Amino acid sequence: MKKLFGAISKILLVLLITVAILVITLFIMIKMICSGISESAKELFATTMLETGQMKFVATMFLSKEELKELVDRNSVEAMSTEVDTNLINTDTSKNNEEFDKNAITIEEISGNTFFAKMLIVNDPSRVKLATTYPWKEYGVELDKLVNDNNALAGINGGLYESTGNKGGKPLGVVVKDGEIQLNKPYGYPGLYLIGFDENNILRIENIEGKSTLQIEELIKTQKIRDAVTFQEESSDANNHFVKLIVNGEERKVDGKGSGANPRTVIGQRADGAVLLLVTDGRGASGHLGATASDLIKIMKEYGAVNAANLDGGSSSSMYYDGKYEMSSVTFYYANSSWKLPTGFIVEKRD
Repeated sequence: MKKLFGAISKILLVLLITVAILVITLFIMIKMICSGISESAKELFATTMLETGQMKFVATMFLSKEELKELVDRNSVEAMSTEVDTNLINTDTSKNNEEFDKNAITIEEISGNTFFAKMLIVNDPSRVKLATTYPWKEYGVELDKLVNDNNALAGINGGLYESTGNKGGKPLGVVVKDGEIQLNKPYGYPGLYLIGFDENNILRIENIEGKSTLQIEELIKTQKIRDAVTFQEESSDANNHFVKLIVNGEERKVDGKGSGANPRTVIGQRADGAVLLLVTDGRGASGHLGATASDLIKIMKEYGAVNAANLDGGSSSSMYYDGKYEMSSVTFYYANSSWKLPTGFIVEKRD
């Protein structure tokens, strides 16, 4: 018994020493990065950490508030007031064009210096709907359940929600499904945008900051919004959310990389109506940090997006297609699952 206890104690001691060495090594590495050996590495580290939900404190351990603000200012998105021109999108899938298969869905792989991504292209925008867990409960569900419970083919994660503890049951802001408002609490979130589709299947990116619940109701009614969620536009030393990426073919201007590198989820639309659903990895998955704002803009432009918006990202970023997870950016590792979610954009099946 004593020998067994002694062996276990030695194993635990070795493990403790190993963990201590790893922590010290990591601390030294971060300290070196923040000391300015590489200015670009310091910028990427700081802006990336500040975008995380639970790891913001790491950046503040090594850099002052003044330094962080300066770094964020050098890597941020510029204001964009351009509004979506619905006349630039043709969603008439009955158009006679032999090269356009309205039933087609394709998935493509994309590789960058700090990320790996997949793009799901849905030619018929009427197939892209919103799935929700309404009436809201404390816990949401994984993306595969959102997709399969709605007898859908594919899906990506949706809008802003309360993610603490991976409960995922409560969306934030506004949620619209099939033209019905399931959540209308726009107050308390600076830079809130409504992102989704109207009854003509056109992707809308609507600034709703400061609007009352009555104004939201009027907007949804007059603009005939059928399915939508919200995400937040905020840039500070504590956060760096951004929504608009491309509007009416105009790329949003960025300073530096525009943001840190993290897992991302983006929704866009081409002039022919096709919907572009992009998900990138990051936070250690396959050794990747993630994608920056400038990465997203470049990708969406290359794929022909006339309009494109950033959705909730980070550990929420996930894509499910045809019975399996194509992308699942669970923090620090890949898993055949997703975080619990209250909403997701899904792609309907076709007979």
